[in-house]
Amino acid sequence: MTRLMRTAWLATWVLLSMACDKDNDLPKPVDPLIVEDHFEENTQNWQGGFSDYPEGEEDFYELDFGHSTLPPPLDTTAGALKITGNNHSDDLFMFVYKPVEGLAPNTNYHAYFDLTIASDAADDSFGVGSSPAHSVYLKAGVVRIEPKPQVGDQGFYWMNIDKGNQSQDGEQMMNIGDVANGTDQFEYALIKRRNDQPFSFRTGSDGDAWLIIGTDSGFESTTTLYFDRIEVRLEKAD
Repeated sequence: MTRLMRTAWLATWVLLSMACDKDNDLPKPVDPLIVEDHFEENTQNWQGGFSDYPEGEEDFYELDFGHSTLPPPLDTTAGALKITGNNHSDDLFMFVYKPVEGLAPNTNYHAYFDLTIASDAADDSFGVGSSPAHSVYLKAGVVRIEPKPQVGDQGFYWMNIDKGNQSQDGEQMMNIGDVANGTDQFEYALIKRRNDQPFSFRTGSDGDAWLIIGTDSGFESTTTLYFDRIEVRLEKAD
């Protein structure tokens, strides 16, 4: 091999090595990607929001979200996400949401939600307007934009995504059950909810996505829930 050929070969090898090193520095999508959050110390970057109520009526609707502990008779030393609201509009939507990273761009995914929630809504109970247990519908989904309320017609807050209405699925959220606590008592108990069928979604060109879980309520009074654990499994569908 001549000196000129050897020099050219070495230069090519160096360039290829640099390109490989650069590729190795890029984050690689994980499949499946699992988000599993407990809330012993903080919210784990989950945020809360509310919609389907009149603008400026936050105090009247008693809306609140934050880090808390589980209520009695549960373990009051265990951390949780607390969300609460008084459904004067007969349609209040309360939700928690979080960005998720590590998904491949322009890719179809299936999402499986596995939730542990504290609810005090007794089975087969009836309250103001409807049941505090069976008329408060849990919904879950994955969306490509940050889910937010926005002021729409008649000064009401509406979501910027299609969540559906009460028990009905939307394009971007699915009904995964209600908040009945599995007992005949109005005291807090841990319930588990999951989707038997996958929630399907497609990422955009940047691969970014947001997890969203919420309640769409037909019960015209106060609902207060505590999220003890949230697990979401995201699998490529292609």
